[in-house]
Amino acid sequence: MQAIILAAGMGRRLGAYTKENTKCMVSVNGVRLIDRVLGQLSRLGLSRVTIVVGYKGDSLKAHIGGRYDGVLRIEYVENPVYDRTNNIYSLFLVRKRMEEEDTLLIESDLIFSDNLFPMIMDAPSPNVALVARYESWMDGTMVKIDAENNIVNFIPKKAFDYADVGEYYKTVNIYKFSKEFSKTRYVPFLEAYSKALGDNEYYEQVLRVITHIDNADLKALPVGGEKWYEIDDVQDLDIAETLFAEGGEMFRRYNCRYGGHWRFPKLLDYCYLVNPYFPPQRMKDELKANFDILLTEYPSGMLVNSMIAAKNFGISQDYVVVGNGAAELIKSLMEQLHGRVGVIYPTFEEYPNRLAKERIVQYIADNDTLSYDADDLMAFFGDKEIGTLLLINPDNPSGNFIDMDGVLRLADWCDGNGITFVVDESFVDFSEGFEHNSLLHDEILEVHRLVVMKSISKSFGVPGLRLGILACADRQLICRMRKDVSIWNINSFAEFYMQIYGKYAADYTAACHRFISERERFGGLLRQITFLRVLPSQANYFCCEVTDRYTSAELAMRLLEGYDIMIKDCGSKSTLKDRNYIRMSVRDTKDNDVLIAALRELER
Repeated sequence: MQAIILAAGMGRRLGAYTKENTKCMVSVNGVRLIDRVLGQLSRLGLSRVTIVVGYKGDSLKAHIGGRYDGVLRIEYVENPVYDRTNNIYSLFLVRKRMEEEDTLLIESDLIFSDNLFPMIMDAPSPNVALVARYESWMDGTMVKIDAENNIVNFIPKKAFDYADVGEYYKTVNIYKFSKEFSKTRYVPFLEAYSKALGDNEYYEQVLRVITHIDNADLKALPVGGEKWYEIDDVQDLDIAETLFAEGGEMFRRYNCRYGGHWRFPKLLDYCYLVNPYFPPQRMKDELKANFDILLTEYPSGMLVNSMIAAKNFGISQDYVVVGNGAAELIKSLMEQLHGRVGVIYPTFEEYPNRLAKERIVQYIADNDTLSYDADDLMAFFGDKEIGTLLLINPDNPSGNFIDMDGVLRLADWCDGNGITFVVDESFVDFSEGFEHNSLLHDEILEVHRLVVMKSISKSFGVPGLRLGILACADRQLICRMRKDVSIWNINSFAEFYMQIYGKYAADYTAACHRFISERERFGGLLRQITFLRVLPSQANYFCCEVTDRYTSAELAMRLLEGYDIMIKDCGSKSTLKDRNYIRMSVRDTKDNDVLIAALRELER
């Protein structure tokens, strides 16, 4: 068995990374792609490795030098017209070598698990293509396979049909060809195809022709959960470095993205705080049906969007500001506040991060349940000079909840002391009796110095739309904030979502009840894990103390590295550092059971 590596291309889309080197010289986490693949090949007992070079080929050869002498027999073939041809010509140059012995064919812009070469080598079929089920990040040639994993068609980019994505597999661009297959099928077709259509094509087009006119005898071998990535541009490089990072560096890389985890389809994100049961499929279908018009038309401005939001929440339009997520409104609100602000810790730190430290008056819930009630807060802040009291209810990350009576008592106390009361109720619809726990009522807003923040991402399950509202009967504050945000601060998809929400209000109520039942079930299972102490929660997450066996950071890294599960290590919270608390969201039953299974394995 030999290996052929195609490494002649220029890699223009990688910009500065390939200005002086070919793509396989790019480093991922400090290791060049070519060094990684040659190290993997060195364990296979190959007769030789042929590298087809072109762009910056001398630099590549100088880098490899003699470091693999005695381990790999490395030979080079030059593609002198690399800038005018595609990879079909690079393979054409080594076609006679393919006829001499069985071949592993590899493209040089790949990074992949050490398990992939043994997988394809051990596959019983002599002719195999590694494939992966289609995911949204994939580009390039797709294949369709039958029940016996025979490849029945190659789908080039031009023939790609999104209606068929459920049937597609992406070629990983690692193949095993027998000498017989190369000699009797592939090479003759390669020569004929190149003669007819020229050298500016791709070698997989030849395989497509063979499958159309003959039984190609080429099997697909799905890679399953094994990691791999194709690096064509700087975003690919960033994702690859995240996928293949290790330990704390992997955890850091995922966390610093602040979202966008849909680019990692195998990741189960338990930092993701949304309602798993809303929106319903019919609502999604309505959004899809209106995609074209929403994509190509401007959204309305604040006048219309505040009216729609007010209608949905049953409050006056004059009292509402609509935001591009609650984050936009938090920034604007904190800039409007004066004096010192009472903040309850641990907390969602987007609020205090917007304040100078000397303006923050800390209340720290310093007990083993991180709990507090209205009386605790009034007693603590009673002799403090504050202009604003901030309450996140239910709180993040603790899940602590003050019931409606307690919140209204706090509101009265704030009124009596000339304090503005800011309540973030983004998670209130996850609380028991949620239908009666919201402050979004005109009669409440009008009699209190009250500002209510609500993230629509959380309980309504649409974080990608970036929606939030702020409500307050202080029209001057509302006017200032409306002027502070941009006139088109939300897009047409978000506006349309608010427009049609009323038709699905009953579905939303049902989804919240369903969620509360799943939280109770999931919480019971978490409490069976011997190294976790689970705090009571009325939110869509549980805060837990890791009591033994692991630190919170170690547990988070174990779950990410071993199970592609991401949880929140609360050690990043200023008042929870070194206290070994984690936060895990509540997802649907299927996903929650995956996390429980992983925790049980770690428990054993």
